[in-house]
Amino acid sequence: MGVPMEQLRDLVSRARAGRLQRAEMADPTITVTNLGDLGVESVYGVIYPPQVAMVGFGRVMEQPWAENGMIGVRHAAIATLSADHRVSDGMRGARYLARIEELLQKPEEL
Repeated sequence: MGVPMEQLRDLVSRARAGRLQRAEMADPTITVTNLGDLGVESVYGVIYPPQVAMVGFGRVMEQPWAENGMIGVRHAAIATLSADHRVSDGMRGARYLARIEELLQKPEEL
């Protein structure tokens, strides 16, 4: 194991513990992209530091949908999340996407 990997592990463990020095911090960013306006069905983002995540939205399409034992058609869009696992984990990402879905069910309340 080389020195850069040891330094990275140290940095990550101190970041998770909330013990970083101000000089070690950069403003992380999350990017939201909507390529659906251009007809793209789904977006699989590539993140590049200091970016820590990218949320991508595809176009709204009519989709078959089953709910409460009934099958119908519903307007839906695919939302994707690409994230740096050194910053967060899959559970937090799943909660984030679930919250987006919840909020988009009632857009008039946004």
